[in-house]
Amino acid sequence: MSTQPDLLHSAEEEALRAAVRDLLTDHCRPADVIARVESPTPHDLPLWKTLAGGMGLAGLLVPEELGGQGATHREAAVVVEELGRAVAPVPYLTSAVVATEALLACGADELVTELASATSIGVLAVGLHTAPGAPYPVVRRENGSLHGELTAVADATTADVLLVPADDGGLYAVASSAATVTGQVSLDLTRPVARVRLDGAEGRRLGDAEPAVRRALRAGAGLLASEQLGLADWALTETVRHLKERKQFNRPVGGFQALKHRLAQLWLEVVNLRAAARNAADALARDEDADVAVAVAQAYAAPVAVHAAEEAVQLHGGIGMTWEHPAHLYLKRAKADSIAYGTAGAHRDALARLVDLPAPPPSGPRP
Repeated sequence: MSTQPDLLHSAEEEALRAAVRDLLTDHCRPADVIARVESPTPHDLPLWKTLAGGMGLAGLLVPEELGGQGATHREAAVVVEELGRAVAPVPYLTSAVVATEALLACGADELVTELASATSIGVLAVGLHTAPGAPYPVVRRENGSLHGELTAVADATTADVLLVPADDGGLYAVASSAATVTGQVSLDLTRPVARVRLDGAEGRRLGDAEPAVRRALRAGAGLLASEQLGLADWALTETVRHLKERKQFNRPVGGFQALKHRLAQLWLEVVNLRAAARNAADALARDEDADVAVAVAQAYAAPVAVHAAEEAVQLHGGIGMTWEHPAHLYLKRAKADSIAYGTAGAHRDALARLVDLPAPPPSGPRP
């Protein structure tokens, strides 16, 4: 029996939001994030330990009997949204959501418990750009060991265990020390990507790769919309605040009619994104029409997040173009997110197939 989606936050979810936001306000200030991405170690592991271990947020999607919190994607979406608002350089989406979902699909209870307790960081060794229904590269299994190379794997440089799909249809757990992980150039410095090379690495088979990877990528795409919502909402809020304070011709810049129209349009887009992202998280939690809800959210989220970040840079004027102002972090994250777990176009195509909507005929001169 179908149930109506619940797009409102509960009191417990709002309390979780307040706790995470307070922590990030104290420990993830924009100046600190900029300083960290300029260093050789962009990941903020002390913050990760506090979030994942101290607050227990790494285990939100993990059942209580496996050492987790037994929560749902709704609560995880709240955390991801706040992390997006702070562009926090932590592997939450990749480890606590994507890798955890893959392990849960395989029934790998021991590894799930390690990730839930934050004693290990896990990463699914599939390119960040891979959409939930798209083909993905695999490595070769030969004589009991793994050989091959995988690229654009997000947060691989900080992972303890890599979840690697192989050509025999299995998903294997490989210690990161057994692989050669080399950082690649990434537009988003707060979520670095890397090349993973396996030359005869030993791996432990966890289960079938196909259902695990599909489940993990779907959850990643669905909750990525909440991250995009968080950064879009930050961009809108900070831009409005700046335009109220900045004066030109002895009047607040935000009083000019043209800018009011631009901000009103952006506000509408962010409100719609909030509904789409919330619906995706709720559908994943209920496991009902999740494929459609995720495709809808991702088809809409990327353009809104990029637009919000671009407006923040432009409407902050000269200061928005500087390295010291955090606007560029949000623009880079928005741009990188626009191809993460599939582009908006790929999700529109997927949505058309899911709802049996035929594509329009090709344009051109008629015979």
